[in-house]
Amino acid sequence: MNNPILTIKNLSKTYYTKEKEILAINDLSLTINENSITAIVGPSGCGKSTLLNIIGNLEEKTSGKIIFNKNKIGYMFQNDCLFPWLTILDNCLLGLKIEKKLTKEKKEYVINLLTNYGLKDFIYSYPNNLSGGMRQRVALIRTLATSPDLLLLDEPFSALDFETRQLVSDDVYKIIKKEHKTTIIITHDIEEAIAIADTVIVLSSRPAKIKKIFNIQLTDAKTPTHNRTCKEFNDYYKKIWQVFDHEI
Repeated sequence: MNNPILTIKNLSKTYYTKEKEILAINDLSLTINENSITAIVGPSGCGKSTLLNIIGNLEEKTSGKIIFNKNKIGYMFQNDCLFPWLTILDNCLLGLKIEKKLTKEKKEYVINLLTNYGLKDFIYSYPNNLSGGMRQRVALIRTLATSPDLLLLDEPFSALDFETRQLVSDDVYKIIKKEHKTTIIITHDIEEAIAIADTVIVLSSRPAKIKKIFNIQLTDAKTPTHNRTCKEFNDYYKKIWQVFDHEI
């Protein structure tokens, strides 16, 4: 049985300049179910990040309704945004400190996350001692530290080379699944969306509206890297490519 965690109804967003109005999102409605991974794809500049920012309360909507049935949203940006003068542990505890919710139990929870996901030997190191992939894992654990009900990931692998990108997507996927986190990921990469998500939402060119929603069902699905080898993968890619707005 589907259990909606987020419902968006007739969402629109308009930016106003001295010269004109720019309609970024037009009458968009969608539902996100609990414990799902949803990927949102669309052409560059179509409004993907704007949509994520509105869901994450970083931007105001112009009209429409957003119903969030839980308490907290965590946002992981494209860049890891780690503070170079803080240790890995202190970077991960920063959100809890800002919220004044740092307790002994929560500190132990964060240390366990770092330990369980391959960062035990780097807890007291600094970000410049870590690879790009490890920094992204730290950024995700920092986001998880405050126990969000919904994770928003804005192109979290875009700064990585192809090989590292695949390895880190596997790591992030495993963490999300093990921690049972409902997730929305923005990506411009159709293959990445199919490999990692349960549902792929295709947005039109600006103003963004939903062109089509694909429920991804892969035989023998495991990790994103493995999922690229599933027999249905190429078929999903062709179907999404056909409805994708291509811009030069």
